Amino acid sequence: MKGVQFLVAFVLLALASKLVSASDPSPLQDFCVAINDTKDGVFVNGKFCKDPNLATAEDFFLPGLNIPGNTSNQVGSVVTPANVQQIPGLNTLGISLVRIDYAPYGGLNPPHTHPRATEILVVVEGTLSVGFVTSNTDNRLFTKVLYPGDVFVFPEGMIHFQFNIGSTNAVAFAALSSQNPGVITIANAVFGSDPAINSDVLAKAFQLDQNIVKQLQSRFWWDNN
Repeated sequence: MKGVQFLVAFVLLALASKLVSASDPSPLQDFCVAINDTKDGVFVNGKFCKDPNLATAEDFFLPGLNIPGNTSNQVGSVVTPANVQQIPGLNTLGISLVRIDYAPYGGLNPPHTHPRATEILVVVEGTLSVGFVTSNTDNRLFTKVLYPGDVFVFPEGMIHFQFNIGSTNAVAFAALSSQNPGVITIANAVFGSDPAINSDVLAKAFQLDQNIVKQLQSRFWWDNN
């Protein structure tokens, strides 16, 4: 009798454990709206898979990350991605890569967040000041100056940045824990949304005069569109 009771308890525990660990798959895009009629379905959570028998080495290959990116822009940096858009073989593998180039004297990868990925960054050339800010209510800043060979981690969803504090070009490579990590650049998203966020909202949120908000919106909206 005790053996039967133990077996029943074990089965119930196993079932409970399975239910507790069950969860929805992580999103691989910003959203995926459900529909009832599949003929109108155009997206999946990720990408459709090629027949494995038709896969080639080219599906897993991307050349050119040795080539410096053009940093002649307002922030003085450029990100060259190697995600599922460039390497189809990354689909379902949960990883991607970027090269980031920074101009001397203040090249900035501005404050941004990756909604679907943790990032681990290694500096190859130059000197970078990097950091991330934790969630409310602490809003604690973790920051460090990095030199060639140094590594820093930005946890998933945390606002983070990199800033070239040196007099030479800087280069870093970063791996991200998603085939499509996404990026939300804070200033562009807030002041450059389409359509624009009501200036009353932003003036109150940032404690700014409405004229300043509208000036920022005109600048970032122009940059984004």
